[in-house]
Amino acid sequence: MKVLVTGGGGQLGHDVVRHLQAGGRQVIAPTLAELDFMVPASIDAVIAEHRPDVVVNCAAYTQVDKAESEADAAFAVNRDAPGQLARAVAVTGGRLLHVSTDFVFDGKASDPYTELDHPQPLSVYGRSKLAGEQAVMQALPDAIILRTAWLYGVHGHNFVKTMLRLGMAGKPLRVVDDQVGSPTWTKDLAEVIAGMLDSDARGLFHYTNAGHTSWHGFACAILAEAASAGFEIRTREVEPIPTSAYPTPAERPAYSVLDTGRISSLPGIRIPAWRDSLKKMLEELHTCEDCL
Repeated sequence: MKVLVTGGGGQLGHDVVRHLQAGGRQVIAPTLAELDFMVPASIDAVIAEHRPDVVVNCAAYTQVDKAESEADAAFAVNRDAPGQLARAVAVTGGRLLHVSTDFVFDGKASDPYTELDHPQPLSVYGRSKLAGEQAVMQALPDAIILRTAWLYGVHGHNFVKTMLRLGMAGKPLRVVDDQVGSPTWTKDLAEVIAGMLDSDARGLFHYTNAGHTSWHGFACAILAEAASAGFEIRTREVEPIPTSAYPTPAERPAYSVLDTGRISSLPGIRIPAWRDSLKKMLEELHTCEDCL
């Protein structure tokens, strides 16, 4: 199986490339110079050149707050480019797995969101990602749309590594406690993506690690598990604050827990508990000299 991974240098893409390669697949991960989502012609050229069996789209404009003032760029990368990618894949007869987000929901629910729930994004980022889902499905109805949430990994920038750096420096921490979601390790998600490529999956799916917490609960767990993994943590307490005390340009959903019942019915899909995966990630990070 020849798999082309967009965004292969990013946080999720890095783990997807490594996992697929470890499974014996031929992986192509174009650089930004080779495949630029702001240059539509490069998308057609790369797909026509490599004619992959499957494309995994991990590329995205993910700067949630900056998107509020850069809507054109967000929609170009998150809507227009995935649509172009899907059309190019349709021409070559390949398959496409497109990664999306919990931010397509408004967070007003009290039960986990299923694939049947109506999206109602609050931000430019969320609207651009929802438009990307729609563009992909219009061009390639058999595509896989995989929504996920609260990603973190050993590589790249993320909440876990930010809290860890601040905690090691002994900085005071004030973290929002009224936004709830499911922290998800990119390594687990990469394993799931590989499994979906081996199945006949198509359509819309949700995947996160099991369980949920607030950002404050997540921060507390990070410091505790980091100390257990051998990091020297100097910050002892994390102050819980409401969202109103930490205003941001983009509005976030207060509750964005995703129901994973549909994806769990696929063969070979594992859904580890979020804290178990956090522990493993921090243990791995502790052995990586250049990752923090």
